[in-house]
Amino acid sequence: MKFCALLVLGIVIVLGLTSCSKSGSKDHHVILISIDGFPAWMWNDPSLQVPNLRKLAAEGASTKAMTVSNPSITWINHTTLVTGVEPRKHGVLFNGLLVRQEGNKPAKIEPWVDKSRLVHVPTLYDIAHQNGLTTAESDWVAVTRPGTITWSFAELPEAESPVVKEMIAASTITPEHIEWMQLGPKRKSVTFLDNMWTKAAIHIFKTHQPNLLLYHTLNTDATHHTYGPGTMASHTALAYADKLVGDLIQAVEDSGLRDRTTFLIATDHGFKKVSKYVYPNVVLKKAGLATALGPTITTCDAFCMTQGGMAFVYVNDPARKAELLPKLKEMFAQTEGVDRVIEGKDGHTLGMPTPEENQGMGDLVLYAMEGHAFNNAAAGDAVTAPTTNYGGTHGFFNGDPELDGIFIASGRGIKKGVVLDRMANLDVAPTIAKLMDLKLPQQDGRVLEEILAK
Repeated sequence: MKFCALLVLGIVIVLGLTSCSKSGSKDHHVILISIDGFPAWMWNDPSLQVPNLRKLAAEGASTKAMTVSNPSITWINHTTLVTGVEPRKHGVLFNGLLVRQEGNKPAKIEPWVDKSRLVHVPTLYDIAHQNGLTTAESDWVAVTRPGTITWSFAELPEAESPVVKEMIAASTITPEHIEWMQLGPKRKSVTFLDNMWTKAAIHIFKTHQPNLLLYHTLNTDATHHTYGPGTMASHTALAYADKLVGDLIQAVEDSGLRDRTTFLIATDHGFKKVSKYVYPNVVLKKAGLATALGPTITTCDAFCMTQGGMAFVYVNDPARKAELLPKLKEMFAQTEGVDRVIEGKDGHTLGMPTPEENQGMGDLVLYAMEGHAFNNAAAGDAVTAPTTNYGGTHGFFNGDPELDGIFIASGRGIKKGVVLDRMANLDVAPTIAKLMDLKLPQQDGRVLEEILAK
């Protein structure tokens, strides 16, 4: 009997240790919302009509400015938001994966590669999933086939997706909606797409009540690119985004889970107005380092991949890097519209990797002058030209205050009435992890203890 009692006690201890090995609160729901391209300088304008966001901030915490990561581009910063580490560690440098082609052909960007090829560190949703919590996303990015998202409604949703099937069965969407969405933002109204992604986020929360929901709207970014931030169209786009956030808040209230839910609203980058393009591939073509067919580089010894206010320059043949890099650096330093030329080996000073650490990192990093943006096109001989039907962009150095973004936290576990002067988007993931009783394996940011209720 004594042996049996000891055996039972041992089993109880082992089971207890096993159950304690996982963390995470299953009765807590966290919703991370990203409103694409929402500059802090617009949030700080009291004339901006965003009542739902203003109410969340008044009932919780907010910041006057949030420093974003370099490059100040969408996929990069969304990945920072869910990892808490700089791009030099998480590895995402483009809205997709830069893939080197053979020979003297320029590299290309593949957007829909598996998350495992893009993101080099564990994410919040990975850690939550490992700890037995449920995860979900609607139009999040760098998240293709991650294996750790329980319910997904992708940017380009597939008809066979379980969430899509549920929504069609519930008459929330139609098969035609899915067909239209698969045309992508360049072919369909982004307001329509945002509405569909919001319907999906609402459906997922009301139906499945995930512990972590990632939700991203895009119309604000599209509007700011076309018309510029701070314009009438810009104010209207942000008011529409606020309305969609309000719809999601109402759905959480209707589900009876508002007191167990934390809302965090952030963005990926701010925005700057531009009036001139700079064509670095034209510079390379005129120097005899690239050939082009119309606007497209076809063969090259060096080429440039542009991202709005910044660009990466690559030497195709590693054996020629020592020869070409000094010439390229001097050439671009003298190019109209180029403000700064930084060697890729100094990538860590920007929070980015070196070329030896990540093939997507440029051998040179270019930043544009005020009012300028880079353009990939290589047609003609003009190095600069006025922009047409283009109002603004991002990608500029993250120390520029116009690139600062917004952050709001409200609901369970958040103090009321806290306003921070500045934070970093690196702080978002550690703070969410603390709220969810999870442990990130590494983090460059910090927990925003000052906004957390004791």
